[in-house]
Amino acid sequence: MKKKIYDDGSGLDIRGWLQDAMPRIVLAPSFLITVVFVYGFILWTGYLSFTASRMMPSYKWVGFKQYIKLWSLPNWYKALENLVIFGSLYIGICCILGLLLAILIDQKIRIEGMIRPIMLYPMAISFIVTGTAWKWFLNPGLGLQKTVQEWGFESFTFDWIINGDMAIYTVVMAAVWQSTGFVMAIFLAGLRGIDTDIIKAAYLEDATIFQIYRKIILPQLRPAFLSAIIILSHMAIKSYDLVIALTGGGPGNATELPATFMYSYTFTRNRMGIGAASAVIMFMTVVSIMLPYIYAELKEKDHDQRGE
Repeated sequence: MKKKIYDDGSGLDIRGWLQDAMPRIVLAPSFLITVVFVYGFILWTGYLSFTASRMMPSYKWVGFKQYIKLWSLPNWYKALENLVIFGSLYIGICCILGLLLAILIDQKIRIEGMIRPIMLYPMAISFIVTGTAWKWFLNPGLGLQKTVQEWGFESFTFDWIINGDMAIYTVVMAAVWQSTGFVMAIFLAGLRGIDTDIIKAAYLEDATIFQIYRKIILPQLRPAFLSAIIILSHMAIKSYDLVIALTGGGPGNATELPATFMYSYTFTRNRMGIGAASAVIMFMTVVSIMLPYIYAELKEKDHDQRGE
């Protein structure tokens, strides 16, 4: 049976054209919304960082004045200091614990089916819920400290959440609890993708388990390490809801991070220009982390295509 051609008299196959164009037509609104409400607002925020905006946007151009003011604020340096502490501990502990758990589960243990959902469950809840739960748990008046003291250990104290020197570490604890299972899944996927024939050959050569992991398995987990570090770095830089729910940025500004700094200066201190400048710096930091990763992936893909 011959396929019937629908045309408008000029030989144009309208039905075929609609079938080819339908995916683009369906995706066009989503693409337009993304361009306007994501990239459009990024550009607008960048423009505001060069203006004299305070409580409301102002289009009076002041050049780099807002950036100069930003880098003269002690609160901004405190936020960066906390980001370094939080980010380094958060990424390091998540990667170590995630790798160890992935190696444990990769041994085909019987309780794998129980451990995996337990570790992945925290990722199913929001950082707001995590922060609220850990706030109750760490509260000296009703959480861990009070419970242990009621057991008879009256000298026990665990008041990090109200201690200005230790509060940032409570944020690390809550973030690690939520993200370790996700990192474990990344490493487990990498471990399950390694060719077992190479490991069997190493055993035949009398290699120890430590040598196998150090010289064979861990080097092949490089993409998993990169993915985990990139994702965790992005999450650390944009951390806002966890801090607000857990400590509110306090006590004082002990747990202030760039994201909370940006919000407070933009919406509560009526210094929108400085807030926009801090947002631009955060965005550029994320871009500087992502670009080497993207470049490495593209270079590796190009190398594989040439090898074929």
